[in-house]
Amino acid sequence: MKAVWKETVLAESADTVLVEGNHYFPADSLNPSYFRPSMTRSVCAWKGQACYYDVVVGDAINPDAAWYYPSATSEAKHIEGRVAFWHGVVIKP
Repeated sequence: MKAVWKETVLAESADTVLVEGNHYFPADSLNPSYFRPSMTRSVCAWKGQACYYDVVVGDAINPDAAWYYPSATSEAKHIEGRVAFWHGVVIKP
């Protein structure tokens, strides 16, 4: 699978985990040059606290377009540290 924004491949892996319609990519499959930490946090009742990344391609910034669970709950350990996308990031086979 590939995560693509602005015709740029942000992440690519054959090892994604599908949860609630979102593909969670291994952290080491991300191209780190396109990500910067965000201060945004949210809480999911069954997955725990999510942290976010802004996606940056050239001069374009997609705020909070990627998220991950650094310390997932026991029910969500299989996605802990993996990264998912939204806000216009397209997931392609």
